This record gives sequence, C-alpha cells and structure tokens, in this order.
Amino acid sequence: MNKRQLLQSFLAASALSFGLSSAFAQTPTPIKFQLDWRFEGPAALFLHPAAKGYFKNAGLDVTIDAGNGSGGTVTRVASGAYEMGFADLAALMEFHANNPDSPNKPVAVMMVYNNTPASVMALKKSGITKPADLAGKKLGAPVFDAGRRAFPIFAKANNVGAVNWTAMDPSLRETMLVRGDIDAITGFTFTSLLNLEARGAKAADVVILPYPDYGVKLYGNVIIASPKLIKENPAAVKAFLSAFAKGAKEVIANPAVAIESVKARDGIIDSKLETRRLQLAIDTVINSPDARAEGFGAVNAGRMALMASQVSDAFNTKTRVSPDAVWTAALLPPAAELNILKK
Repeated sequence: MNKRQLLQSFLAASALSFGLSSAFAQTPTPIKFQLDWRFEGPAALFLHPAAKGYFKNAGLDVTIDAGNGSGGTVTRVASGAYEMGFADLAALMEFHANNPDSPNKPVAVMMVYNNTPASVMALKKSGITKPADLAGKKLGAPVFDAGRRAFPIFAKANNVGAVNWTAMDPSLRETMLVRGDIDAITGFTFTSLLNLEARGAKAADVVILPYPDYGVKLYGNVIIASPKLIKENPAAVKAFLSAFAKGAKEVIANPAVAIESVKARDGIIDSKLETRRLQLAIDTVINSPDARAEGFGAVNAGRMALMASQVSDAFNTKTRVSPDAVWTAALLPPAAELNILKK
C-alpha cells in the first residue's frame, strides 16, 4: 500500500469513527426519573443538573417527574414505568422484604440524605418538649409518611409510651396541628416547619424533635435504579450519578441560584420560601456531620445493617431486609467527584 492509499484508508476510518461518534451523540440513553415529592426546594438537586445540560452532556435524555411519596416511587421503578428515582431508603427496604419474589426490585445506588429528615413537631403550647411527653398524645400524619412508619423505632429508642394516631391527607397535616385537632405531627422537618409558618405558626413556637438527634440514625433518601438498567446499561447509571454529583455540588454552593431550575418547572412556587427549604435540607440531612464523616453518596456498612434490622422489626415485614440486596456502591463516581460537601 502506497502513501496515497494509506492516507485514503486513514481518512475513511476517521470518517467512520466520526460517523459512529455522531450517531452515539445523537441517540442519548433515555431515563425516566421519578422524584419522591412535588417540585419543591430539594428537587433542585436533580432539576439543576438537568437545566445545566449535565445529563445531556453525559449522553442521557433524562425526564424528571414529580412524585407523591417514596412508596409510589419505589413501586413505579419496580413496575418498569421509570428506570430511576429518588426515594426513602426505608420504603425501598420495606418493598424488598415484602416482595421477595418480585423480579425487578429497585436498588439504591447513591446516598443523598445521609440522615432521615423525619421529626416529631408540636407547638410549645402543647407542653411537649421531649419524646417522653408524647405518651398518650394524639399524633397525626398521612399513613405513608416516613416519620410515622419509623415512629416505632423512635419510640423504642426514647421509651415513649403508647400514642394515638390520626390519619389525614398531606395537605391537612400542618393545618390540623395549628387548629389544635392533634397534639403533634411527624414529617420531614424542612417540609412541615415551613408549612406551619405558612399557616400562621411562628418558628420560635414550634418544638422540633429530629429523629437523628434522638438516637434514630436511619438513612434518608437515596437514588434508586431498576436492576434491568443496572444489568443492561451500567454505564448510563454511572453517567447519571456523575452528572448528578456535579450539579449537586453547585446546588449546595448556591441554593438561591439553583432554585431557579425549580421555578422553571413550577412557576407558582415562592422562590424565597423554597430556597429556605432547600437550605434546611442541605444543612440537616445532606451536609450533615454524618455525611461528612462517611462521604457524600456512600454508606457505613454497620449502620446500614442496623437500619435493615430496625426496619424489619418496625415495619413487620414478611421477610428480613437484606442490606446487600438493597444497596450497591459499585456504580458510584470516583472519590474526587463525590468531594462536594462544604466543610
């Protein structure tokens, strides 16, 4: 082969390579992603990297939908309606243990809320100042609320006597507390505290008993993926987590700017209020002392095993939760990409 033929062969190979690269770039991997809740402050963790094009640049076509509770998110990923989602780890554990024969049980692939955001909240006029004061009181929360589901763990850790539960729609929880229909509620602190303020309560008049501060070291929300996606396209999951981590670092650094991505999806939100909600989430469950100790995205094996045992008991599951079945760290980005928490 002479030099001219060699050059032609090289150019042809380059053209083919470029054509394949262009074709790949034009056909990103579609991923339907289900949030745990509405488009509120914490949703910026996902909407910001989407708005900045980080998922797209990673070769992904990510569609992000609002949710109506972690249980629903886990179920929808298990059904195949969504490839990935954001859900409370306890809800994922419960699904695994109650559906041992399900062929498509989602798997947690990244820790985001290193501590559960759940807390018990009451108004000072109730006289409740500590867990023991809850005995005999009327507590309220939706039946699927993470704090309500995990309350037996909180009660056991603090020797709380029997309480009386009232169920309601999520939109009525804080209203009923302000009206005095119930003595206390369970809920995510960054959600219920701001909702109470919106209903006329002053933050100074709200008693907050955060689960992590009272001996309940449950993990909170995780990114989950279907085993089908993990098996067939692990590179897509890795790409998603890398893009997410890049965006999350910016969200933590500047929540006020990041909240604009939420405003773009739901124009009626109060940007100032949702920025406060996002900052509360960052301070209490994302950039918490436990998260900084364990590293963003990761888990502690002993703590995970203890939570699996606690959920099995508190939720009275059909089978015991297997920590190794609900979690994998195999798809996490390199440590340098996960170094996103401010000291």
